[in-house]
Amino acid sequence: MKKNMKNLKIFKNKKIIVTGHTGFKGSWLTLWLLHLGSKIMGISNSENISSSNFKLFNLKEKIIHKKVDLRNSKKIKKLINTFKPDFIFHLAAQAIVKESFKNPKATWETNTIGTINILESLKKMNKSCVAVIITSDKVYKNLEIKRGYRENDLLGGIDPYSASKASADIAIKSYAKSFFKKKKIKIGIARAGNVIGGGDWSSGRLIPDCIKSWSKNKKVIIRNPYSTRPWQHVLDVLNGYLTLASNLKKNKLLHGEAFNFGPSGANTNVLKLVKKMRKRWNKVDFKILKNKKILESKLLKLNSMKSKKILKWNCILNLDKSVLLTMEWYIKYFENKKELLRLSLNQIKKFESLKK
Repeated sequence: MKKNMKNLKIFKNKKIIVTGHTGFKGSWLTLWLLHLGSKIMGISNSENISSSNFKLFNLKEKIIHKKVDLRNSKKIKKLINTFKPDFIFHLAAQAIVKESFKNPKATWETNTIGTINILESLKKMNKSCVAVIITSDKVYKNLEIKRGYRENDLLGGIDPYSASKASADIAIKSYAKSFFKKKKIKIGIARAGNVIGGGDWSSGRLIPDCIKSWSKNKKVIIRNPYSTRPWQHVLDVLNGYLTLASNLKKNKLLHGEAFNFGPSGANTNVLKLVKKMRKRWNKVDFKILKNKKILESKLLKLNSMKSKKILKWNCILNLDKSVLLTMEWYIKYFENKKELLRLSLNQIKKFESLKK
């Protein structure tokens, strides 16, 4: 067994807080950590829609589930300091660009102030704790460059989502260097791209929009078909988060550092991804319609050499395999929802076997 698989053993019997555990990535991470033998408290402001992985996996009965708004600093502080976690994975956010234009204030409060509330809570901890805080590939000031953004590139953002995430990123670094230099708290920043996989039903995201339309034999509207994104499977991204956490636990020099977790190879544009999905689904139809009212980056690419060199992390699944696993999940959803927990665990186990 390689070192990267041994690193997963560090989570067995550990107390772990996952914020945003009811969401797409958070539910997959919670399921994976349960598989690894962790004791989990989940913090989220929503239990999401009825078709969410949180409900499909019956996670509410398997963890300590707390419905709390990130903006409630007193409750967040009490939960963290009472549970006394060994690890925190902070994923909770308002993550939809389109929604950030509708509710910019709530987006800023959740993404920036919510993150600061987590950091303030950690200041009161008297035990060792590793916190991996997830921001976004969109924290970088988008210059439409092809080389891929590196961790030391300029941060920025035009839309409220990107700007609020960039601000959170700056706050994390400030807290790490200002308040946690001599404490037992170690903080890492994780930046990932466009994540795909089974169980994402968020409005305004490409694959969920396609699946919801195609399952009803409707035509899906595709905006910005030639915009490229760093698409990658949710398990590759979560493997990055877990790898960062295990390395932070052992190496204090990584404290306050940011790491990109992006796909290997060239980015793929929206239209090409839709065509790959079409091979796995019957009766596919779409219409291209640009929405100029929503400002989105045309080119987004991450340079993950720092993660590969320092953390020994690699993106294991290529885009074809990522699409295959994703479509396999959604097909099973419409065939037999009761089989989704077993299928999802099998996908995790299969992914782990590829790491050996």
